[in-house]
Amino acid sequence: MKIPFVTFRPLEHELDKELRGAFETVYNNSWYIEGQEDEKFEKAYAEYCGMPYCVGCGNGLDALVLALKALGIGEGDEVIVPSNTYIATALAVTYTGAQVVFVEPDIRTYNINPLLIEAAITDKTKAIMPVHLYGQPCDMDPIMEIANRRGLKVIEDCAQAHGALYKGRKIGTFGIASGFSFYPGKNLGALGDAGATITSDKDVADKIRAYGNYGSDYKYHHIYKGNNSRLDEMQAAFLSAKLPHLDRMNECRRAIADKYLKGINNPEVILPYVPDYALPVWHIFAVRSSRRDELEKFLNEAGIGTNKHYPIPMHLQGAYKDLGFKEGDFPLAEEISRTELSLPLFYGMTDEEINYVIDKINEFK
Repeated sequence: MKIPFVTFRPLEHELDKELRGAFETVYNNSWYIEGQEDEKFEKAYAEYCGMPYCVGCGNGLDALVLALKALGIGEGDEVIVPSNTYIATALAVTYTGAQVVFVEPDIRTYNINPLLIEAAITDKTKAIMPVHLYGQPCDMDPIMEIANRRGLKVIEDCAQAHGALYKGRKIGTFGIASGFSFYPGKNLGALGDAGATITSDKDVADKIRAYGNYGSDYKYHHIYKGNNSRLDEMQAAFLSAKLPHLDRMNECRRAIADKYLKGINNPEVILPYVPDYALPVWHIFAVRSSRRDELEKFLNEAGIGTNKHYPIPMHLQGAYKDLGFKEGDFPLAEEISRTELSLPLFYGMTDEEINYVIDKINEFK
């Protein structure tokens, strides 16, 4: 049996009429930037998240960059980020001129460990950027307690966690602003690059929109040195077509993850840990094994697609060699990078495919 790591075919087939209709609507309107489809999606997504404002942009990285800039974070400032995440989180800080400060994860959840944040705060710290990695909510209460007590902003990186719940409340609604990616592979994915920032603050929303439109608050009037990062009409229309199905798609992912959690019983494999406070959306089903590369080879030879998120931690990437970190400086991030393996999990995955993956993992010796 051949099982890809991910495929969009089941969802695209199911939503074929809606997606083609979205294309036709935009094409027939002959309006492609900052139009009614953008407004429609922003309003719908803000309501879905339970926040008053949503500003679309070009991608998930820009969603974070624009939020940081709108909050006045820049050169001379420090922003705390997890040592274990995709590099976009750190790049967003770097692009503002601020300095990234890495904090290690909880080895069980792979998310930033709130108990380690306080020690990383200096007089230059301006914000904390927790990442809801793999669709698993961070432990937000202690993070918000630290931020409120120390006068810090919280910007949530929600790129992988559309619709996830922390203690029954949607992620992205705790900080002053939150960034989302709608890259095609995400739980809510466009048919190209797209992103958005949500916030409860109108002034912040207005600044984000201006920064993403060349720093302009109205045509040819530029109040900031801005970017060109706007959610185009076509992607907005596709996202509006998919949004009503997001909760159902997430439930499908939870059902697959539940089968994995109950069915995989190989002592060579460490399964994901789900705290009581979390209702994940399982963007990634990440297992760990000290024999990760052998397991990957075994599964690939059995026709099962896999991935690694992420094989080189940020502090050891060439992009951040200027920070002077060396191997051993962030041992938990390094341990996760050495041992993590992502299993197939996608909307429309059949019971036969799920059971095949489970059986093969349990056969690995």
